[in-house]
Amino acid sequence: MKRVVICLLAVLSMLAISGSATAKTLTIKMSYNGPPDEVNNAVHYYAVNFKKLVEDKLGGKIKIELYPDSQLGTEEERMELLTKSGLNQPIINVASYAGIAPVLPEAYAASIPFMFDSYKAAHRFFDSGKYWSKVKEEFKKRTGAVLLEAVEEGGFLAFTNSKREIKSPDDFKGLKFRAMDEGQVTLYKAFGASGIPIPWTELYMALKTGIVDGQMNPATYIIIGSLYEVQKYMTLANIQYSDQFLVVNGDLFDGLPEADQKAIAEAAHKANVMTRQMVESQDAKQIKFLEEKGMKVYAPNEKEMNAFRSKGQPAYIEWLKATVDEKWLNMALEDAKAANEAVK
Repeated sequence: MKRVVICLLAVLSMLAISGSATAKTLTIKMSYNGPPDEVNNAVHYYAVNFKKLVEDKLGGKIKIELYPDSQLGTEEERMELLTKSGLNQPIINVASYAGIAPVLPEAYAASIPFMFDSYKAAHRFFDSGKYWSKVKEEFKKRTGAVLLEAVEEGGFLAFTNSKREIKSPDDFKGLKFRAMDEGQVTLYKAFGASGIPIPWTELYMALKTGIVDGQMNPATYIIIGSLYEVQKYMTLANIQYSDQFLVVNGDLFDGLPEADQKAIAEAAHKANVMTRQMVESQDAKQIKFLEEKGMKVYAPNEKEMNAFRSKGQPAYIEWLKATVDEKWLNMALEDAKAANEAVK
């Protein structure tokens, strides 16, 4: 059944390259998660700007059609559509870690908690770090597809809870937190709390009824989910940088003239810069909104951040070692350290 679904998606995506020889316009489908909402979905904001920049730069040679809300399939299905080991269809996809990690678990090294002191450090890490450059090379080797950008999605994840202000790892003891994956379960356990897997759709009621006391998410998701109604305390600990990944079918990209490839890569990065500016400006406004709604917001100082880092990172790294070679983890940590120092 799954193969039938993917084949049907392939038929749809065959229309991804259209246009006759007379029209001389290449039409490419671009799919991603979330609704077509430029205010609340940063990935859609990115896609809209990427589309405009590409079409403007190439003067009508390429037209991009946007397919939000995973219209071309789930994360797994979309990756199978565009990789050489799958159906190798000529599409563009914005994938989360759920789409990237099955073929490249080494990408998870970029999610080590408390790696980045600031947005600027995270940007430098992805724009010019050796680790991320190696990730892109390895992704091309394994999939045949091109990984162009780490698209900023929603800012840094923050801790929230209904019980007490969190200023140190010790403040977690005895609390129950919603976890999105086993890595987060590991992190909470290191702090003396328990992590309970709960889907996003059930999170509000789980917090309201006390099944869990807290969770972690960027400010934008705390607002979208109205979590401020059932959470009192927020700690801005720069836990993990929230991003997704722009991926282009390899045969599609490599078959374009070099000048067009360059134009698309430049558009991909410029759209990301625009998205970063939007997300970061919005993040500050959203935190103020949450304070106005009654949340008590705390930003840890350097000493407190070091305490989170020294207790949380080793446990998380140990969990990652089951699937990621240590050399990748060390490379990511070294690049993050260099990025933090460079932007001070």
